[in-house]
Amino acid sequence: MATTLFPMSILFFFLLSLLNLPLQTLTASTDQTIKTFIFRVDEHSKPSVFPSHYHWYSSAFADPVQILHVYDTVFHGFSATLTSTQAASILQNPSVLAAFEDRLRQLHTTRSPQFLGLRYQQGLWSESNYGSDVIIGILDTGIWPERRSFSDLNLGPVPARWKGVCETGVQFSSAHCNRKLIGARFFSKGHEAAGRFGGPGGIGGINETVEFRSPRDADGHGTHTASTAAGRHTFKASMAGYAYGIAKGVAPKARLAAYKVCWKNSGCYDSDILAAFDRAVSDGVDVISISIGGGDGVSSPYYLDPIAIGAYGAVSKGVFMSSSAGNDGPNGMSVTNLAPWLTTVGAGTIDRSFPASVILGDGRKLSGVSLYSGKPLNGTMFPLVYPGKSEVLAASLCMENSLDPNLVKGKIVVCDRGSSPRVAKGLVVKKAGGVGMILANGVSNGEGLVGDAHLLPACAVGANEGDTVKSYISSSSFPTATITFGGTVIGVKPAPVVASFSGRGPNGLTPEILKPDLIAPGVNILAAWTEAVGPTGLDSDSRKTEFNILSGTSMACPHVSGAAALLKSAHPNWSPAAIRSAMMTTASIVDNRLQLMTDESTGKPATPYDFGSGHLNLDRAMDPGLVYDISNNDYVSFLCSIGYGPNTIQVITRTPVNCPVKKPLPENLNYPSIMALFPSTSRGTTSKSFIRTVTNVGPMNSVYRAKLEAPPMGISVMVKPTKLVFSESVKKQSFVVTVTANTRNLVLGESGIVYGSLSWSDGKHVVRSPIVVSQLESL
Repeated sequence: MATTLFPMSILFFFLLSLLNLPLQTLTASTDQTIKTFIFRVDEHSKPSVFPSHYHWYSSAFADPVQILHVYDTVFHGFSATLTSTQAASILQNPSVLAAFEDRLRQLHTTRSPQFLGLRYQQGLWSESNYGSDVIIGILDTGIWPERRSFSDLNLGPVPARWKGVCETGVQFSSAHCNRKLIGARFFSKGHEAAGRFGGPGGIGGINETVEFRSPRDADGHGTHTASTAAGRHTFKASMAGYAYGIAKGVAPKARLAAYKVCWKNSGCYDSDILAAFDRAVSDGVDVISISIGGGDGVSSPYYLDPIAIGAYGAVSKGVFMSSSAGNDGPNGMSVTNLAPWLTTVGAGTIDRSFPASVILGDGRKLSGVSLYSGKPLNGTMFPLVYPGKSEVLAASLCMENSLDPNLVKGKIVVCDRGSSPRVAKGLVVKKAGGVGMILANGVSNGEGLVGDAHLLPACAVGANEGDTVKSYISSSSFPTATITFGGTVIGVKPAPVVASFSGRGPNGLTPEILKPDLIAPGVNILAAWTEAVGPTGLDSDSRKTEFNILSGTSMACPHVSGAAALLKSAHPNWSPAAIRSAMMTTASIVDNRLQLMTDESTGKPATPYDFGSGHLNLDRAMDPGLVYDISNNDYVSFLCSIGYGPNTIQVITRTPVNCPVKKPLPENLNYPSIMALFPSTSRGTTSKSFIRTVTNVGPMNSVYRAKLEAPPMGISVMVKPTKLVFSESVKKQSFVVTVTANTRNLVLGESGIVYGSLSWSDGKHVVRSPIVVSQLESL
């Protein structure tokens, strides 16, 4: 699939219609298929005759046997297995505010702390005591508790406020929790109901031949994300010799609580995710990390999105929410987890690589990457073949049963990337008798490379090198090649680079809010791994490894979760919005060459649609100077501004609200970035003004002056006042940014935007916000 480029304007007509959707209604039908539905109930309507909400729900709405979860912390209501007719009938009750079908979600699947600016005995690690008393809840595939990364050696007592438990189950007892892993739960009722009644996508139920009905991690993803966020210092860590050194999480002394909501090979259901949010917040976590998102590329409105709803309930109670931006880049509008109370994290590279090379029979050497650790080819040249020459798509992609053993036996096989897991292609080649694989990127992935622990000698190459290999095969009467492996290389430049797979803006629900918020390390990240599967995750991979190297925004998200734990430990009174602001306004937009970050898929300069405010820089985030804070009331005003009515908003906020008579503007949410959208229909000069308020968290008596970097192409930016003076009595100051554009002559870049920035500085701190200008076109 080719990279989507936005031309002169962004076509948002269908998005704008989404924002005004009424609450989902279910019409009675003759369909008697049983499905899982989630019901949002006005908890204040409970008749006093019922001792609990569960008694009310099971008496008035559904039989007890049908009810899966009762929600009472981040959300009020229940989920139940019903027919569409029954669900529609329940929705008629005035106490029921909304109903939606359970949906299937997917996972967004030692050096990164140093790359973020963390140093021993100084800065944020030292001043936060490595996050010692902060609790991070990981909503994922569970945890492998025996890993050294989860040791509680020399940790103090479990924080007294903790109310969680260590749930027991298959191969998991209460003894598996300790002063590091202080809680573990698993949520399977929605999943099992989908198995019984046929869930979305036909997936559901627990395959107990590969899974554990307990918090134990059969997949590896949850163990990896948990140790990335808060793994202990672990010496002599590596994945089969790659990335050898000391492994450590971003917040090594933070406490962990594992909430297993995703199950091996079968995703995660909304009803279980919402139940985990509910429990995590009532248990007492300070940070929630969720590397999960919609797998269909379409974002639901906030009031129909249980991740957005659960996250709002968490943030409203002071819990920081970190979420992954999705792996559907580099296509535009591919970013997921869009709610403005979520911190949405894209992925960048770090300065470590695992080089491999393809040497062609004519002597040319092509660069790639690999984590292959088995017997090398030792320079032997083998025949080279590209099954895609037959123009059979399945063969070019090396899909299951697509390769003719007579064609590939004893040869190195070129496979195109896409449609199936990269490591699975290598297994197909191996089964067919191939001796090696060259995995070639297509146009959409460009030159973005990801290392994999292949089962046979294999090297991933970029689109250009892939074309070179295919051209050589076509022009040579007897093409040959070999593959060599270069181990681990540190100090790679440029880094960071925006990963080609990282989800990109614009925000498909509320284009006035720039998403992703920032990027963090998400390529070739070493972290702890499950004992249940090998490093490829394939059932046939019998290798065992304590650590594995993975890539994805799933890996970037827990870096920000760990960072939030450090900031929360250093600044206990900061709100989730203040913590996010500190990360965003201190983020870096340059790489280790001190040049603007580039986009891995194109090699060209990246934009805020790719990296948001920039790359996480914890060296500066501890002391940001000023923060953009956001209250629950601000979020309510935002929901009013996008056309949601009071009942719709109550689905998210749990409490009745009144929208102001004068409708607010969504762009005036006190966000640390500014997105200026101009109607393409307007002619001549048009201005937009944005109100922002900053809170001083630095020295009491400070004076900040504005520095503007205006977008090019005839756009002017003004800020009033240009100076902010803070004192003991004045801790907050407001200002107005006015962006003026001549829409008749507005020339936007390839991605559909131009951008600049506003920075406030007192001589020591620099508080930077991107200013992004684009056009909005409706039909």
